Amino acid sequence: MRLPQAFDERIKKQLKDEYDAYIACLDKEMNHGIRINTAKISVEDFLKISPFELTPIEWTKNGFYYDHKKYTPSKHPYYYAGLYYIQEPSAMTPASVLDIEEGDLVLDICAAPGGKSTELAAKLNGTGMLITNDISNSRAKALLKNMELFGIGNMCLVNEPPNGISAAFSGMFDKILIDAPCSGEGMFRKSGSMITAWENNGTDLFAGLQKGILNEMVKCLRPGGTMLYSTCTFSPEEDEQSVEYLLSLDDSLYLKEVPKYTGFDDGHPEWGTTGNADLVKCARLWPHRIKGEGHFVALIGKKDTEDVGGISEYCFKPYKLDAYTAEFLSHISANAGIDFARIEENKGKLYFIPYGTPNVRGLRLLRQGLYLGEIKKNRFEPGQSLAMYLSMSDYDNSISLSCKDGRVIKYLKGETIEIEDCNVQNGYVLVCVDGYPLGWAKNNNGLLKNKYLSGWRMMV
Repeated sequence: MRLPQAFDERIKKQLKDEYDAYIACLDKEMNHGIRINTAKISVEDFLKISPFELTPIEWTKNGFYYDHKKYTPSKHPYYYAGLYYIQEPSAMTPASVLDIEEGDLVLDICAAPGGKSTELAAKLNGTGMLITNDISNSRAKALLKNMELFGIGNMCLVNEPPNGISAAFSGMFDKILIDAPCSGEGMFRKSGSMITAWENNGTDLFAGLQKGILNEMVKCLRPGGTMLYSTCTFSPEEDEQSVEYLLSLDDSLYLKEVPKYTGFDDGHPEWGTTGNADLVKCARLWPHRIKGEGHFVALIGKKDTEDVGGISEYCFKPYKLDAYTAEFLSHISANAGIDFARIEENKGKLYFIPYGTPNVRGLRLLRQGLYLGEIKKNRFEPGQSLAMYLSMSDYDNSISLSCKDGRVIKYLKGETIEIEDCNVQNGYVLVCVDGYPLGWAKNNNGLLKNKYLSGWRMMV
């Protein structure tokens, strides 16, 4: 692999005796992983039905390696059921390390495409609220798809710069994850374009961007809260020195120990500028030491110095259910956790607004709460996100097909399928694979008219 000369000279000084091992690992194939969506299925239950041979990733309880030459997880129906997320193994570390507690108000500030947000939301277990944000509108749309695929309802998806978030949420968040934009030195093996980008931009550009983000995020953390800062690069300017900068912004901030697993390296105080010995509490993941591309992770706590009070809740306007919507919703079990008194209408579209939703008026929103569906003339059409949020037992007119049943692939391609189950009533049907929802269809005497979202359909 051809490395930029400036990078090669610097990494040689950083790694010293380990430099040759690092260079040698770049000629090996990268590792591939999936992370189980524990919001839908336990790790134990997934392993019972897994179509792949999996090897545990040590630092992530629900992460596993798979052989990318043997399997294509993105083509399996379980992927379309949101049972797992395909993610580079070391990139699983930040969301795994951040200790999310049920009921937390959580922010993921640079969230697209959603690998970390989906895990943070799963750890909330349907409680609290996740504000997931990306400044890029196109990337935020990809983030929305992944959040919906994972069946997340307790979220607000925002498309704002960091100063827009800090203005709206000063001192509000229990947990904040900053997987910062960076020079991507840990992605060189994955994509040659990252090397070209590094040559064009270097590290100074991103170190400046990181400082700008940290300037705003330090305002958002509650006393007693925890912030996680991470990058997929090895540059001291973007790692230890960015952490030093963050600590300089608020005297109540302090470094917490990142759990260390086999092959993990400490942070390096000698690569900083302040001599802060606590930088060893950070973690560095190098590709020649672990089965992953590499990451830097720092945990920062804020002293519990004062009570800032509760959040300002969003004040919504409840929608008086029309007869068609009410009839559809009558098929949904109370166990689904959708409070019909907290449904809001916006331009004919209905949303369930969970308790604890913060006031987000004035922000650019792509999604607030759970999108239920759309009111049409003389009917209600349920949304794909509602199907993914429900479990099979939550809807009283469901059908489950085996993942080996050819009709599953036909359904995912948007085709009409036939069924012989006399227990399935006419009208909307929740189509599932091995008991896990995929989407909607409309039954007419055994003929299922496909309602699977067109933009999600499986491509040959």
